[in-house]
Amino acid sequence: MAGTKHKSSELKDIHQSSEDPESLKSDREHEIGQHIGYRYDVNLLPDYDRLTPFLKHYMEIMGWDDLNWLEDVHMGFEDGHAAVFDRNINGWIRVPDAIKVPENEQERHMLAREMLVKFQMSNRNPLIALNKAYGKF
Repeated sequence: MAGTKHKSSELKDIHQSSEDPESLKSDREHEIGQHIGYRYDVNLLPDYDRLTPFLKHYMEIMGWDDLNWLEDVHMGFEDGHAAVFDRNINGWIRVPDAIKVPENEQERHMLAREMLVKFQMSNRNPLIALNKAYGKF
């Protein structure tokens, strides 16, 4: 029956890709050092019951009904540390050690989405400095 066996079910824990690089199937997965979840399971869309308070507030202020542009943002790992990839700066944002990374996959991804939004709005984002230096308006 279609959809009953997903490649993601072969993952034993959240750290497998960082501990077992041989488990990565595609060139892109090798390049980024993690599995691309939605390639294996199309059901990896956000569970809105697990939104963080920050993301709920963010969606209300923006007037959004969904996370649309954040749906493909997932928690990954860089050098054995939990991190989220920011495509705008083409780099990883590490989760501070003081933040406990949830075991639940959906909660991890919600944390990753929250971290990405907060980083993109922070003064630590290099694009903010570039805009200040070179912005025309």
